[in-house]
Amino acid sequence: MTPKELRNERLAERMIKNLKRRNMEAFYCKTSEETIQKVLELIPDGSSITWGGSMTIRDMGLPDALRKKGTYEVLDRDLVEGNEEKVQMYVRAFTTDVYLSSANAISEDGVIVNIDGNGNRVAAITWGPKKVIFIIGLNKVTQTVEAALARARSTASPINATRFDIKTPCQVDGVCHNCNSPESICNYVHFLRNSPHGKHTVILVGENLGY
Repeated sequence: MTPKELRNERLAERMIKNLKRRNMEAFYCKTSEETIQKVLELIPDGSSITWGGSMTIRDMGLPDALRKKGTYEVLDRDLVEGNEEKVQMYVRAFTTDVYLSSANAISEDGVIVNIDGNGNRVAAITWGPKKVIFIIGLNKVTQTVEAALARARSTASPINATRFDIKTPCQVDGVCHNCNSPESICNYVHFLRNSPHGKHTVILVGENLGY
């Protein structure tokens, strides 16, 4: 085991204890491949599943793995066309058995931070789906909640603004301006401190995933 792998395991072990104190089930997987198997293990056959705009989920190939298994109702917003159909998919997300998400950042003591433009992702994380499973690369771990918010605003948001070609100040120079742009993707700031009724599960991954 390399020094980095050993550090990752120790960090994940500490964070899992902190997440459990917040009433969240938590696991550590070294690789994306292990993560996919853990997700398939956690979701019962026959479940309805969807996800937000997570590059982590897409890049690791999880949607294909869910469809390939053939025992789930998979609602993939990337396969619908037009804004009206996408909005209908956002609404349907609230009635699913499982909602998958990543995070913009997570503090070492287990507070999960997300920033959203439309609010559909943070709304589904908060209410509606029976179960929420977060998949978070250790590259998104910060020492404090304040640092997690700073990462979400100064790292994730400018990259996502560029990904979607949204005309915001941060898209121009890569720096958060705390703007009030009409196209801002930082309209909703969400902190998940505790999981009511154990609704939330976190899988920490020992890879650099997403933004």
